[in-house]
Amino acid sequence: MKIVWFSIPAHGHTNPTLNLVKELTGAGHEVTYFSFEQFREKIEKAGAEFIPCDSYDFEMEDKGNGERVGKDMAFATELLVKSTLALDDMVAEKVAQIKPDLIVSDSIAYWGKLTAMKYDIPYVSSTTTFAFNQYSSKYMKQEVGGLFKMFFSMPKINKMIKKLQKKGYPIKGILDIVQNDNETNTIVYTSKEFQPCADTFSDKYCFIGPSIRSLESRIEKTAEKTIYISMGTVMKNKEIYRNCIEAYRDTDYQVIISLGENEKEYIDLPENIKVYTSVDQMAVLSIADVFLTHCGMNSVSEALYYEVPLILFPQTPEQGAVAIRAEELGAGIKLLTTKKEDILAATERILTDNQYKLAAKKISSGFKQCGGAKAAREFLERL
Repeated sequence: MKIVWFSIPAHGHTNPTLNLVKELTGAGHEVTYFSFEQFREKIEKAGAEFIPCDSYDFEMEDKGNGERVGKDMAFATELLVKSTLALDDMVAEKVAQIKPDLIVSDSIAYWGKLTAMKYDIPYVSSTTTFAFNQYSSKYMKQEVGGLFKMFFSMPKINKMIKKLQKKGYPIKGILDIVQNDNETNTIVYTSKEFQPCADTFSDKYCFIGPSIRSLESRIEKTAEKTIYISMGTVMKNKEIYRNCIEAYRDTDYQVIISLGENEKEYIDLPENIKVYTSVDQMAVLSIADVFLTHCGMNSVSEALYYEVPLILFPQTPEQGAVAIRAEELGAGIKLLTTKKEDILAATERILTDNQYKLAAKKISSGFKQCGGAKAAREFLERL
C-alpha cells in the first residue's frame, strides 16, 4: 500500500504519528511524509520518505503564527487555507508521481484532506488531540472574542474558498474543510475512556491510545515526593515559574522544572529545586508524584500513562479541553491562579488524597489496553 501523509510543523502533531509510520513501513507499506526540515531525521528514522514543505509560502513555520493557530480560530482557518494554496502545485506533482492508495493527514493539516477530495483518494484523519464533534466540542471553550473574529473573517475566508474552488477543490464552504463527521475514517491517539463523549463516535474512529516512547534514561529520585513542572514552549508569562520556586522553596520535595529557555536566569535556588532548559520528560515522569502542566495532549497522556496526577494550567482552548477531561475523571486539579499559595495547596491536596493517584492509574490502565500502532495499521489495511 502507498500512503501519503501530511502534518503541520508542530512536535505535538508529529511525534505521536511516528510509531504508526514505523509500524507501517516495517510491514512493507510505502509512506511518503510531507513535513518540515526540523522533523526530517525522525521521519526518515521511522522508515518514511520525507518531502520538505519549508520552501513554500508556509506562514505557520513562523513561531508566532504557530502559537496563534491554537488560540485564534479565524486566523487558523485563513492561514491553513493559504497553506493549501501555497502547496498546491508541488502536492499535485507528487501525488501524480506516487499514485497513493490512501492519504492520511493531521486533523488540521487541511491540505491533506483537500488533496484527497480533489483527487478522489481514500482519506484518514490523524487526530493527535481529542476527536471533536457536536458533543465533545463543548469541552473546547471558545472565547467570545474568537467567535467574533471568525464571524468578521468570513468574507475573507469565503474569498479564499473561491480560490480553492478555482484550483479544482470540490468544496462548498468552510465546514467542508474543518469538519469531520462520523463517516470520516479517523485515528485518535487516546483511549475511549479518556476521549470525551466517546460513545457518540462511529466505528470509523479507531482509538489506539497515546504514542509512548520507551524509557531511554533514568533520573535519580532524591526525595520521597517529586514535583515536575513544564509549561511547554508557548508560555509567555514566566511568573508561574518564579512562584513555583517560592512555593516549593521551604519544602522537602524534589522539584524539577523544564523551562524551555535559558535556565541561568534563575539564581539563588534552594538545593531541592533544579531548573533545566529541557529534560527527558519520560524519565522525569517515571519518578514524579505530581506534574504541573500546560495540558498539552502529549504531556498529559505521558503523565497519566505513568500514573502521575496533574496540576492543570491550560493556555489554549484545546489544552482547556484536556484539562476539563482530566479533572472530570478525577486525575487532576485545575489551577485558578499562579499564586504560590494556590500552587502549594493544589500540590498538597493531590499528595494527601489518594483518589487522584487512583484516577490516574485507572486512565493508565485504559491506555495500556489499547491496540496502539498495530491496531492502527490493521485499521488502515482494512480500508
